[in-house]
Amino acid sequence: MNVLAGLAAVVLAAGTAVTPVPAADTYTFRLLGKAAPDECFAGVGQPYPAGPPCAQGQAKVNQSYVWGLTRVGRQVWFGTGANTHCLTSGANLGDTDPVVNADYVCEFAESQVAREHPAVPGALGDVRPPQVWVYDGGLTDRSADIVAASDADARRLRSTLGLRAAGNLDGVVLFAGPTLNSTLNVFAFDAVTKRFLGSRTLAQYANARTFLAAQGDLYLGVGVGANGVLGGAVLRWRGNRLAPFRFDRVATLPAQAADLAFHDGRLYATTWSAARPDTDAKLAGVWRSPPLPLDDGAWTQVWHAGMYEQDPLTRTTYGLGGVASYDGWLYWGSMHVPLKATKVHQATYPQDTDEAKRTQVRLTQRAATVWRGRDLGTPDQRIELLYGESALPVYQPDTRTWTSRPTGWTPRYGKSGFGNPFNNYVWRMTVAGERLYVATMDWSYIVQDISDEAPPTDPAGWGADLWTFPSAGAAAEAVDTRGAGNYLNYGIRNMVADGDDLYLGMANPMNLRTDPADAVPDGGWELIRLDRTVS
Repeated sequence: MNVLAGLAAVVLAAGTAVTPVPAADTYTFRLLGKAAPDECFAGVGQPYPAGPPCAQGQAKVNQSYVWGLTRVGRQVWFGTGANTHCLTSGANLGDTDPVVNADYVCEFAESQVAREHPAVPGALGDVRPPQVWVYDGGLTDRSADIVAASDADARRLRSTLGLRAAGNLDGVVLFAGPTLNSTLNVFAFDAVTKRFLGSRTLAQYANARTFLAAQGDLYLGVGVGANGVLGGAVLRWRGNRLAPFRFDRVATLPAQAADLAFHDGRLYATTWSAARPDTDAKLAGVWRSPPLPLDDGAWTQVWHAGMYEQDPLTRTTYGLGGVASYDGWLYWGSMHVPLKATKVHQATYPQDTDEAKRTQVRLTQRAATVWRGRDLGTPDQRIELLYGESALPVYQPDTRTWTSRPTGWTPRYGKSGFGNPFNNYVWRMTVAGERLYVATMDWSYIVQDISDEAPPTDPAGWGADLWTFPSAGAAAEAVDTRGAGNYLNYGIRNMVADGDDLYLGMANPMNLRTDPADAVPDGGWELIRLDRTVS
């Protein structure tokens, strides 16, 4: 019985979703663009037939995430990630047995890419080069500009796992993403002419998640070492159109930076836990900068996962995601890779019976929490849990039993995941039109793909959620809980504001869902415009 098969069935025992309160305003979703099939699949380990269109095999769409997103006036630029679900399963969870079902395929070491390119590790065998797109009333693929620029630029694009971060300042659009060899590649475009300006490899860094423009500067949160194993940093861009790859380090952090926000004259960074966090500083946390402008001065941790999570092993698997300044408060949310805490517990405390293994899976799952704080880092610091739990299960190794232990917090508005136990990521937070929007990942749809034993989930709950806080004094309202019109969109990976409205970059890794004639939506990334009509 392995963690991704026989044990996944018990996840539903974590609870049932609470019926969400709908938003008072009217919201309209408009699909602006979607990934198209780009490969033909004829079976795990088989060569890829020509196409599409596919005379042999079936059409496959590899590009799955709008992984980096930024707006420049009327233009929206974004970078993609391909087969990101497979890359996470292989590199982060260590699940590298090929899998194929009606929704997606992950070939890992059996892929034609891995077999033909020894530099590609089996865990990342489903990697494909990312793409750069710009929307300006219509979609244009700018990836060919990179490939055509030089052999070095083309090699950088091929070696990039995905363009995970995007930002812009002073007419320059930047994309950054981790590479196959644990470095960081950065690509630059001219926002006015859309001309490709070049690329560079930043060898001292290995990951990037977020750019942030604040007080006339552009910042980038990064990780050091593979998947941030050696810590993190915040960089300030010092470039221009002629020299777009100049960065200064303005923070050295013990864990990789995830998201950034500007609040009360300072930067705040959320982090993911280090691989083996042996101090609170290496746990997922919220870090506060000195007042701007910044040098490489000391940052202060104002909150960490150990202040809430009671199980010593489970807290080491936390990540923090979206963070935003709203109405005098700093808001942030947590992220929990499905079954990651279970695997850590299994490796440390293997169980002897099927019943004990099922219990271990059930009690190690966590849904996303939502927090806020003000006067952070001062004697008047105040932190509130908005959505979370007042008690959590803790494993007792000496008795091999589980107990419920108070977290020390009482949620102001409701349970984790906005009442949905499958809302495992708070992926983004963005302020638009005097409202705070919170975007999630919801993994309920893929439970039936993980295990034949899994009970069916409720189709009404499939797809990513978008919630809004209408004010700092009100609970969140549901804008949408079904993937913005496509329940295969399991995540809203990115949001950027445009006045009262939003652009949404979706995450949808269902790479075999490409038949427009069937009753199931299609897989692949989507760019969506969300228009708000005030009631």
